[in-house]
Amino acid sequence: MSKAITVLAVCSAESGAAAALTAAEIDLLVRTADVDEAADAVAVKEPQVVVIDMATPGLDALDAIGRLADVPVLSVSGSAEHGAVLAAVRAGAAGYLVGPVSMLRLTDAVRRLAAGESVYSPGLAELVLEEHGRAASVVERLTEREADVLRLVVEGFTGKQIATRLVLSPRTVENHVQNTLRKLGLPNRAALVRYAIEHGLA
Repeated sequence: MSKAITVLAVCSAESGAAAALTAAEIDLLVRTADVDEAADAVAVKEPQVVVIDMATPGLDALDAIGRLADVPVLSVSGSAEHGAVLAAVRAGAAGYLVGPVSMLRLTDAVRRLAAGESVYSPGLAELVLEEHGRAASVVERLTEREADVLRLVVEGFTGKQIATRLVLSPRTVENHVQNTLRKLGLPNRAALVRYAIEHGLA
């Protein structure tokens, strides 16, 4: 018999995900609705997968995903709204299931995440791949120097500091920034930083 996959669940006791995590193939190490407790448990117990019920009362689910994403995170949500799915994936989720989920379905998803796969409810995988494709095409449209400048902008460097680091004139740096804004259709640096972080460009 194969060894049970170790799981940490961030959910309430009444959660459907909590009820589904009772399969013989799953070793539920910890169930908590507290992110700090979950983060401590991840460090100590080293689960193979973290399951987060996005509807857990009082939980900032996206923050929880980001803090626990050193381990493959499976998001379980009642919403299949595209914005919610993409927000979870950008935060670091490796999988997204639209609930309610059966024990069999959740067990299969946990097993696949533990094996290094990504798992999505039907129709969502195409959405995520399309989003990644858009981000990749954006990167391809930037020149190497524009990408260098973008990374430094996201890190918080001023135009003058970027110019010094890259041995460019401040005017050239500003030209690269303006070209990048134009290519991405963005109004200013703040929007550029937000876009770059959300799309994993820097």
